Amino acid sequence: MPDENVFADRWDRELPDPPFRSRGRLVGRHAGATELGATVYEIDPGGVAAPYHLHHGNEELLIVLSGRPRLRTPAGERDLEPGAVVSFRRGPDGAHCLRNASDEPVRFVIVSTMRFPEVAEYPDTADTLTLTAPGEGKVFPQGSDVPYQEAVTAAAEAAGGAGRS
Repeated sequence: MPDENVFADRWDRELPDPPFRSRGRLVGRHAGATELGATVYEIDPGGVAAPYHLHHGNEELLIVLSGRPRLRTPAGERDLEPGAVVSFRRGPDGAHCLRNASDEPVRFVIVSTMRFPEVAEYPDTADTLTLTAPGEGKVFPQGSDVPYQEAVTAAAEAAGGAGRS
C-alpha cells in the first residue's frame, strides 16, 4: 500500500454542490493513526470546508498547502497564504470556518486530537453536535434542548419511575 500524500487527488468524500464545493481525505486514518486525526481538504472557488464551528473536546491545527483560504475566527476574517499554520483551541476562542473566496482551489490539512465523546457547536445556528466516535453522533437543533433535571425526570418517568431497571 502506498504512503499517504497530501498532494494526491484521492478523496474519501466529495461535496461538489454549494455551499461546500469541497472534497476531503482522512489521511491520518489511511496512514494508520489512531490518536491523531488529519484530513486534507480541497475547496473550489466559492466553497467552504465546514460551517463556522467550535470544539469542546478537540484541538485542531491548520496547515495551508496551496491557495489562499479565508479564515473566520472570533477576531474576524483574514486571508491566509500557503505555509500558514493556525491553531484552534478547544472552546469558543477556537471557533473557525475556512472558505475559498479566491478564484483558484485551496488545499490544506487539519490535524486534530481525537477525543471522544466530543461536543461541537455551530454559533451561527446555535445547533449542537455530539459525537461518540468519528462520524457517529447526533445534532441537536436550536430550541430542542431542555434543562438537565427536566430530561432526567422525563427519562425516569419513561422507565416507570423508581425501582424499575
